[in-house]
Amino acid sequence: MNQHDQYMADFTLLVDGLERLGPGSARDTLRALRVLPKLRGELLEIGCGRGATAAPLAQRSGFAITALDNDADALACLTARLEEKRLSQRVSPVCASMLDMPFAAGRFDVIWSEGSAYIMGVQQALDSWRGFLKADGWLVISDLVWLTDAPDEASLAFWHEAYPQMDSAANRCRMMARAGYRVVKHFTLGDRAWANYLDPLAANAARLAARLGDAPALADIKKELALHRRYLGQYGYHMFVLQREDKK
Repeated sequence: MNQHDQYMADFTLLVDGLERLGPGSARDTLRALRVLPKLRGELLEIGCGRGATAAPLAQRSGFAITALDNDADALACLTARLEEKRLSQRVSPVCASMLDMPFAAGRFDVIWSEGSAYIMGVQQALDSWRGFLKADGWLVISDLVWLTDAPDEASLAFWHEAYPQMDSAANRCRMMARAGYRVVKHFTLGDRAWANYLDPLAANAARLAARLGDAPALADIKKELALHRRYLGQYGYHMFVLQREDKK
């Protein structure tokens, strides 16, 4: 096994069993859902992961949901979660890349993407996904943003390397307006959203510390956890509820 493969194997072990691979909560999902004027039609969730968002969307709306992810194992977890909750008939999983989605233009009433737009870049996501929305369709995304104009140097250095395109919520709103969306509502995710991600991750890291020793994947997770313990609040995840508009 080469160095990259070993890193990925160790990382996979560290996130094994986690419901979420990033911050989020059903409470924040439903807060955004309540902004939408109707809860029927076709909804596409991009980067659905293991189903933590798809389940409450299916439970609390009448949307026909298409759940897209490029990780077949994550989709298997999603399917198992939905079957356990008797929601599998409400959600259709699709294994494909967000960069090459197999859908017709203008198909969806709503596109929903929590914590995954950064993968292709928020600007590219706004431009690309707009074409899959109906003329008055809605886009709901969450993204990591700065919550202060003066972050500590260590926090700034970490995110400059990990997410160099990270910006403030105000600048994201201006970007979204230029891309042809009306920003209807936006808000910072609550503490529970971070706890849902960080607490199980920290527990896995502690449980596997002796087994993994000085493995780089474990070192990276410990570095991230330490950063969040010290600087969380200087940055946070932010939810944006947008409606497609004709570009001016």
